[in-house]
Amino acid sequence: MGKIRSLSTLQQATISWRLVAYTLMIVFTVLTVYPLFWLFYSSFKTHSDIVRFPLAFPRAFMLDNYIRAWTMANLGVSLTNSFIYTISATIITLFLALAAAFGITKFGFKKSSAFFTAVFALGLMIAVHAIIIPLFIVERTLGLLNRRIGIIIPYVAFDLPMSIMIAISYVRGIPDAIIESAEIDGAKYRYVFWKMIVPLSTPVIATMVILSFLRHWNEFLFVFIFTTRTALRSLPVAIRQFAGRENIEYGLQYASLVIGILPMIIFYICFHAQLIKGFGEGSLKE
Repeated sequence: MGKIRSLSTLQQATISWRLVAYTLMIVFTVLTVYPLFWLFYSSFKTHSDIVRFPLAFPRAFMLDNYIRAWTMANLGVSLTNSFIYTISATIITLFLALAAAFGITKFGFKKSSAFFTAVFALGLMIAVHAIIIPLFIVERTLGLLNRRIGIIIPYVAFDLPMSIMIAISYVRGIPDAIIESAEIDGAKYRYVFWKMIVPLSTPVIATMVILSFLRHWNEFLFVFIFTTRTALRSLPVAIRQFAGRENIEYGLQYASLVIGILPMIIFYICFHAQLIKGFGEGSLKE
């Protein structure tokens, strides 16, 4: 009887903890999703309705905010620039991070991989705001201001430390016997990298692509500081013009924010499974 009572008490405690856990998860989900839902339906409201009835649903779903925002802020050009900056920086970062991880973990640097990992970790401690002025001076000296390459290079530089650390943690777990057997067969390192390391690193590649895409897509400071031409503005910088000190057009701002958020949501929905798989397999290989 004592064992039965203890089992019953344990089951009740387990159920209670599950209820608490599910309640917390539901609350967290609502707090996370509702602001996005509110932003979406508010983008169809007029400026006066947003100010007077901020939480109310729109009386009529109007597309005027989207049309005006797209035209006034030239969001088509800004959206294209955001894709150019993001895709270019992500591809370059991905290649450099995998190549660095391959060299550090599988060659002569293997014994000192912990040292190199610590060096790259220092890159995470460098704040963008601390070096923005020296970086501006360097770009002006090199003639990189108001050029797309002047945006892509800082994107890659600040994204590399995290991407390299993620890649190292995964590539280190790939068996050395694969490379040794390829060397015995006479394969060059270039072949080993493209035909073996890259295919085997698909999960961590997906993880790095998603994280880099989200970081680059949301970046604001570099484009704002290093460009003055409208034709080079990214989406976050273009959206800023609806948030002036004296006049804020909430309807236009919300519509432009929805346009900027949708690609990220679609991208994450399509690749979130690969993101979870990449983190999971990376941790197992550790």
